[in-house]
Amino acid sequence: MAVTSRHVRRLYLTLVLLNTLAVTFIWGINSLLLFEAGLSNTEALAANACFTLGYAVFEIPTGSIADTWGRRASYLLGGGTLAVTTLLYWLAWRLHAGVWVWAGVSVVLAVGFTFFSGATEAWLVDALHHLRYDGRLEQVFARGQVAAGIGTLAGSLGGAYVAQATDVGVPFLVRAALLLTLTVVAWRVMHDIGFTPRRGSGPVKDVRRVLTESVRHGWGRPAVRWVMLGSMVAAGVGYYVAFTMKPYLLQLAGDRRAYGLLGIAAAANAAAQTVGGLLAMAFQSLFRWRMSVVIAGVALNGALLAGFGLAGGVPLAIALLALHSMVSAAILPSRQAYLNGLLPSDRRATVLSFDSLVASSGGVVTQPGLGRAADLWGYPTSFVLGGLLQVMALPMLFLARRHEVTAATRTEPAEAVPQRS
Repeated sequence: MAVTSRHVRRLYLTLVLLNTLAVTFIWGINSLLLFEAGLSNTEALAANACFTLGYAVFEIPTGSIADTWGRRASYLLGGGTLAVTTLLYWLAWRLHAGVWVWAGVSVVLAVGFTFFSGATEAWLVDALHHLRYDGRLEQVFARGQVAAGIGTLAGSLGGAYVAQATDVGVPFLVRAALLLTLTVVAWRVMHDIGFTPRRGSGPVKDVRRVLTESVRHGWGRPAVRWVMLGSMVAAGVGYYVAFTMKPYLLQLAGDRRAYGLLGIAAAANAAAQTVGGLLAMAFQSLFRWRMSVVIAGVALNGALLAGFGLAGGVPLAIALLALHSMVSAAILPSRQAYLNGLLPSDRRATVLSFDSLVASSGGVVTQPGLGRAADLWGYPTSFVLGGLLQVMALPMLFLARRHEVTAATRTEPAEAVPQRS
C-alpha cells in the first residue's frame, strides 16, 4: 500500500492525540505530589526548574539521535524513558523523598521529553515534503493543536477524577501504562519517510557536530535567533503557570482536596486549546505576517495572566486561564510554520531541539524566581509578575518580524523565505 500525505497527516494527528492523552493524565495533580511530600513553593519550583535544566542540558545530545538514528528511534526512546521515569516519580512520592531526590528524578524525566521535542514535528515535515504535499503547514499544525486539546481534555480530566476516587499516585501508574502502550503502537506504525538515518562517527563527535550546526543554522540566523530569545523569556512563565495554578485554584476554593475542581480547570484549558487550534487559521488571516500573529498573542496572554493573578474567585480564574490556553494554541501554528520555513531538512530536528534548549534555559531561572515571589507575596503577585515577563518578550519578536519582512522583499532561496500570512 502506497503511503500518501493524507496517511501521514492522519498518523501524525493520532500520535499527537495518544501522546497528549498519556502525558497529561497527571497534569491535574502533578504538582500536588511534591507539596504532599512537604516541599515549599520555592523547593517545589526548584525541583521543577531541575526538570527544565534537564531539558536544556539534554536537548542537543538527544536531538542528535533524531538527526542521525532517525526520528522514529528518537520517538521510541522518548516513550520508553517517560514510562520508566513516571514510575520513579510515583516511587519518590511513596518514599516521601526530599527535594534533592525530586530534583534528580525531574532531570531524568526531562530526558524523556527531549527525545520527543523536534522529532515528531521533523518527522511530519520531512514526510510531507517527500510526498510533495502542497497544502499549508499551519493548517496541519492547527489540527495538531485540536488533537492535543482533545487529548489534554481526556487525560487531565480523567487523571484528576482517578486521583479523587483513589489518591494522587494512581494517575502516575496509569500514565506509565499508557506510555508503554503508545511506544508499542509507534514501533508498529511509525517509519521515517523522506529522511535516511545515518550513523555518525561516535556520540561525542556527533553531539559536537550537531551543536555546531545548531548554532549556525539556528542561533546564527537573526530571524531564528530573535524568536528563540523571545521564547527564552516567556517559556519559563508557562512552566510556572502549569505547575502552580493547581494549588492557587485550591486556595481560591478553600479546599485543599478538591481534585475534581482541578479536573474541571484542566478540562476547560483543554477545550480552550481545541478551540484555539480551530481558530488558528482565522486568527492568522487577520495579519499579514506570521510573527504579527505571535506578537499579538503574547501581548494578550501577558494581560490575561495578570488578570488570572488578580481574579477573586474560581470561575473567573478558570475562565482567564482557559482564554490564555486558547490564545497560546491559536498562535503556536504560526510560530511552528515560521521556524520550519527557515530550516534545512537534514538539520530540522536538531534546530527545533535547540529552540527548546534556549526556552528551557530561561525557565531554569524564571521558575524558582517566581516561586520565591509566591512564598514572599503570594500566588496572585507571582502571576502578575509572570504576565510582565511575557510582555518583555515583545521587543525580540518585533525584531524577528523585521527580518521576516526583509526576507520576503528580496530574492532568497525558497526554503529561507517565510511565507506571508
